[in-house]
Amino acid sequence: MIVGVISDTHGLLRPEAIEALRGVDHILHAGDVGKFSILDSLSSIAPLTAIRGNIDKGPEWAQRLPATTAVELGGHWFYLVHAIEDLDLDPATAGMSAIIYGHSHKPFQAVKQNLLYLNPGSAGPRRFSLPITLAKVYISATGIRAEIIPLISP
Repeated sequence: MIVGVISDTHGLLRPEAIEALRGVDHILHAGDVGKFSILDSLSSIAPLTAIRGNIDKGPEWAQRLPATTAVELGGHWFYLVHAIEDLDLDPATAGMSAIIYGHSHKPFQAVKQNLLYLNPGSAGPRRFSLPITLAKVYISATGIRAEIIPLISP
């Protein structure tokens, strides 16, 4: 199973992101969506689980998004929170396999105590000199592994 992970689109869904997500089995959006049309476009590619970020305020569609959520994919539990500082549970005790977050626009992945921490970076408008990225998580019988995918050259 392949899970596409995207965050911080801020109202911009790049053609490169759409192309990179083609063929995934599920998409996780870690917040700061920006426009409902992005959710609509992503859900036309694969089933979608999304949370709201700090810019997703006001419109009714944004208020319907949860601040955090957990989803089981391929026998593994993924917990989505927009800013890692807002993590409101002990992921190991809760049985999570991965923490998916965004907010910083900085791609990051690490495994700590058999738990994947993954920030796919920002797939939306460029911020400062940070890269434009998303991620894929590969789920197999042996576990999960993540890959950061650059969308455009710096």
